[in-house]
Amino acid sequence: MFKYTLDNKRYHTLNYYYQNKYGCKVFKVSLNAGFSCPNIDGTKGYGGCIYCSHGSGDYYEEKTDLLTQFNEVKERLHKKWPKAKYIGYFQANTNTYAPLSELKKKYELILKQDNVVGLNIATRPDSISDEALEYLEELNKRTDLVIELGLQTIHNKTAKLINRGSTLEEFEDCLEKLNKRNIDVVVHIINGLPYETKEMMIETAKYLSNKKILGIKIHMLHILKDTNLLKLYIKENFHVLTKEEYVDIVCDQLEYLNENIVINRITGDPDKDELIEPTWLIKKFGVLNNIDKELVKRNTYQGFNRSILNRVKQIEENTLKSNDLVVDMTIGNGNDTLFLCNLVNKGHVFGFDVQKSAIDNTTKLLNENDFTNYTLFNESHENINRILNKYIGKISLILFNLGYLPGGDKSITTNHKSTLNALKNSFKMINNKGIILIVLYSHKEGKKEEIEIKKYLIENNIDYNEFHNTDNTNSPFLIQIKRK
Repeated sequence: MFKYTLDNKRYHTLNYYYQNKYGCKVFKVSLNAGFSCPNIDGTKGYGGCIYCSHGSGDYYEEKTDLLTQFNEVKERLHKKWPKAKYIGYFQANTNTYAPLSELKKKYELILKQDNVVGLNIATRPDSISDEALEYLEELNKRTDLVIELGLQTIHNKTAKLINRGSTLEEFEDCLEKLNKRNIDVVVHIINGLPYETKEMMIETAKYLSNKKILGIKIHMLHILKDTNLLKLYIKENFHVLTKEEYVDIVCDQLEYLNENIVINRITGDPDKDELIEPTWLIKKFGVLNNIDKELVKRNTYQGFNRSILNRVKQIEENTLKSNDLVVDMTIGNGNDTLFLCNLVNKGHVFGFDVQKSAIDNTTKLLNENDFTNYTLFNESHENINRILNKYIGKISLILFNLGYLPGGDKSITTNHKSTLNALKNSFKMINNKGIILIVLYSHKEGKKEEIEIKKYLIENNIDYNEFHNTDNTNSPFLIQIKRK
């Protein structure tokens, strides 16, 4: 099970975050505080974003007083979760776009209510004044405060098309100011914006994964009645994502998102009477279930693409049987060896390393975890066929995680000559369905290893797959060799 979930999800759930923080169920009470928006009243623009009807989450008319809204929503949800606590969620329109006195009056009113543990305030990155920031900083010291920023996309061309009215630079500036004040931030993004490609949507997620944010909300574009978006759709008939496309993109985005980022929302929840397209959004739980199923099918999870070693583990899990024989050619501190011992708990793991400290560290780790199905050799891995001569043609998987010992002397690395010899000898050891995995690094000796290994594979007509989890050419990558 993914470590940040209580219900077998493969992403960091909001329920887990609240339960871990408060020890009980926490739900949001959505509110319409009657705020306007600078993109509606002419300050930044008119008409709002093209997908906007009357402001997201406007469950109540503005004339309904705030306390009545709070109590009605709270009581309805309280029937389902009688021992829950509450977050006051200022959701409709731009909830910092008002004089400070008005903000204080409305925020403080909700904070006074019993069992309210915090506030979530949805706003625009261009709509928090300096005096409001000072107040929010003070407010953050006495309650659980989260500011939700609408970004939607990092792409300027799309931002202009949807009439967002704020820039990426303004978002970055606002995020930096909130970060400096240790105020938690949740960012909204939208998949399926007109003319955006799958790659563009993934780029937005990648961008946010490297930012200091608490969470993210992933929405599918809603085409609603009486919106400028509907007019554009009728005129240009732009492509609307199918459910299958949306699920595929969300799973890709999750794989790039840092596992610490809380997934506050992963699909939309539109009013079916207002929705024009896509109609598949009406069945929200079907979308959620399909996302879960796709991640299980892929055997991936949130943050999967943050490390190439996750790909290694995925291949090992998909390949190995419990009684297999495997070899860890560079045991290091034993983390890979430990993982393999668990997978082949009825088989055996052989490990090699030239450094005695690596043997000692790995032995200690395996013993602490009560594994006995291993044998370690303080030898160069190029001697595999001599030391394991009884197992020629019987090994199911051989792993090379090259480089230096983590936490050890970085001047001691695997060597391209011995690594190449070890690889050649490995082909003698694996069975007819065997797999060789090689993780390569970008340091000086690692580059030599890459050149020699690829040269050998090409010259000998040996097919291989290459996996990269990032566009950074200096990041570690994986070579997978399957025996046909």
